[in-house]
Amino acid sequence: MPLQQLVEYFNDRLEQEHNNGLRPFVLDNGAVHGVFGPICIGSNLSPLRQTLRTANVIGHIAQLNVSTINKQTIGSSELEQYLALPQTEQADVESIINFDRMSRAVHMLNYLPQAHLDELLFLEVDPRHILGVKEDHGAYFEEVIVACGLQTANVAITLTANNAYAGFYQLLLKGLNNYQRRGYQLALKFDYHSLEKSAFELITRAAPNFVGISALELDRIRDNKLLEKLQQLSSLARSIASQSFMLQIDDKRTAALARNTGFELVQGDYFEQSVQLSAANG
Repeated sequence: MPLQQLVEYFNDRLEQEHNNGLRPFVLDNGAVHGVFGPICIGSNLSPLRQTLRTANVIGHIAQLNVSTINKQTIGSSELEQYLALPQTEQADVESIINFDRMSRAVHMLNYLPQAHLDELLFLEVDPRHILGVKEDHGAYFEEVIVACGLQTANVAITLTANNAYAGFYQLLLKGLNNYQRRGYQLALKFDYHSLEKSAFELITRAAPNFVGISALELDRIRDNKLLEKLQQLSSLARSIASQSFMLQIDDKRTAALARNTGFELVQGDYFEQSVQLSAANG
C-alpha cells in the first residue's frame, strides 16, 4: 500500500476511534509526522551495526524528533509538561499511551520505504505505557504492523529500565512477556547507574533478544569497576543467547570501549561519519 494511502488509513482509523475529527498523521516531503496537541513528532532512524563488521546493518533504531507546530525545537522537560496537561491521573495515563502509540506508528510509517525483511526496527516503549496497559500488550500495535505489511518479528520493543522503575520490574516483566507472546523481539536498555543486581535479574528473567546500554556520559564516570560492569553485561547477554549493544557512540575511544568489553552491536554518529567518509573516498 502506498505511503500516502497508509497515512489516510490510519487517519481514518483514529478519527473513527475517537470520534473527534482528529487526523494527526501528515505526509510531507516523503516523511510522516504526527500532530499531538501543540507538538509535531517525526523520526530519526539510526543504523545498528555489527561491532566487528560495521558495514553490516542488522536494523534501525527509531528516535523521536520533537518540535512545536512552528518547528521550534523543545526540550524533554517541556514535553513532559505537555503530556501532563490532562487534569486527572487516568487522563495522564491515557495521554502517555496515546502519545506512545502515535510515536511508534510514525516511526513504522517512516521505516517502511527502507524496510528489509532481514532487518529490525527498534521502537522505544515508555515504561508508563506498559504499566498503564493492564493486558494484551502489543495487540493494538500489531494491527498497525500488519497493515504496513510487516510482522511483529520485524519489531524489537525496546524498554529503557532505570532505577526509577526498579520497584516495578515485576509488573514490567508481565507486560514484556505479553509482547513476546505476540512474536515481538525484545530489547532492554540501561544507563550505567542502573547496572545493579535488580537489573541483571530482570535481564535473566525477561530473556530479551537484545541487551544494551547508552554510551552517553560513560566518559564522565569515575568508577574503577566500569570495565568489569560492562563486561558483565555483555557476558550475561551471551549466556542467555542475547546480543549486546552499545548506543550513542560519538568518538573513537568509546567505539574501542564497546569492542574491548564484548558488545556485539553498536550505534552512533561516530560510525555514520566513518561510513560517509569511506563513501566520499571511495
